[in-house]
Amino acid sequence: MQEQEQEQGRQFKRVRALATGLLLAMAILFLGAHLLRHRYPWLAPVGAFAEAAMVGALADWFAVTALFRRPLGLPIPHTAIIPRNKDRIGAGVANFLEYNFMTREVLFEELQAVDFAGAASSWLAEPGNSHAVAVELVSGIPSLIRMVEDDDVANLIQSTASSALARVRLAPLLAEVAAVLIADRRHQLLFDRMLGMAADTLEKNRGFIRQKIHEKSPRWLPRMVDDKLFERLLHAAQETLVEMREEDSPWRVQFQQAAQELIDGLRHDPAYEERIKRALAETLRHPLFRSYSEQFWQLVRQRLMREGESAAADSPLAARVERALLALAEGMRTDPVVQAKLNDWLRSFIADAVAGRRHAIASLVRRVIEKWDADTIAQKFELFVGRDLQYIRINGTLVGGLVGLGLYLLLLVL
Repeated sequence: MQEQEQEQGRQFKRVRALATGLLLAMAILFLGAHLLRHRYPWLAPVGAFAEAAMVGALADWFAVTALFRRPLGLPIPHTAIIPRNKDRIGAGVANFLEYNFMTREVLFEELQAVDFAGAASSWLAEPGNSHAVAVELVSGIPSLIRMVEDDDVANLIQSTASSALARVRLAPLLAEVAAVLIADRRHQLLFDRMLGMAADTLEKNRGFIRQKIHEKSPRWLPRMVDDKLFERLLHAAQETLVEMREEDSPWRVQFQQAAQELIDGLRHDPAYEERIKRALAETLRHPLFRSYSEQFWQLVRQRLMREGESAAADSPLAARVERALLALAEGMRTDPVVQAKLNDWLRSFIADAVAGRRHAIASLVRRVIEKWDADTIAQKFELFVGRDLQYIRINGTLVGGLVGLGLYLLLLVL
């Protein structure tokens, strides 16, 4: 920016010197023609041209100078227009930008010609570029993680899980899963498995059951009778379990009916949904869940910190990120639909972001101009538009001279 201003300053001084030199040339030509007009009558029209050109040049010099400062430092009214009205000019520039350049319609239309997805995919498709981005992303992970408090992450996991739980209806989902299992008779396998576990439990705990029965029996009951009672009870329990395993057993039918009733309740009874939500909510609020969340985050944190701090050309995480970036670039490059959607999203995002903050941007422009002192704003405006204004002085000199010559010839004709 400084180099640009310096170049503008050199061009401005060059054109200003040309305009001033032309004024001086007209003054010298006018003086010479006036002094020699009696000896050389043909100099009369030259003098008329030079006189009018000098007047035009002086008038335009005054007009141009009056925009930025007081001509010759004299307190002439309606001069130094820009310095004296800088606040009003700042407000006008800000309003002009806000309502003519930073509207959503204008921004979105201008962005139509920009192919963000194509440019990004072409750039990322270069292995060197995608690798550099991957390494930078991975190396920036430790700094990002250090900014995050562990408690905040645990709270985020807990609140995210709670929010997801509130948005999902779990009972109908469980009903569909159970319906699939029943249709595939998986629930009967579960029933058989439960019976098998019960039978194994009875067999493996015979001594324990015998001891419990003996402890609960009256003291006067003979031990032999106690043992007979145990054997009969255990035999009856085992026979019942065998009967339950039969395909047409009432127990299996009742289990089938209970499973179907459960599915119907999950589908249609809001009470099931409330009970499930309440149980899961209590689980999420339990200190044990928070402890698991913190442990999970610590594992992820340590892994990311190690990967980030050792980010290099052979970093596994950087390699995975690079592959993901290359896949993204290839997907954007080969899929016109993805390109169009991404471009539309970016255009809308940029247009909405700028248009939504156009008042703040315009206010910034206004405040910056208001902070400039009078000399600064005069110099900046003169630097940017002064070169063209100096051409006005040159044109005024030439046009004024031609008008003066034309009037002189007109008077001769009349």
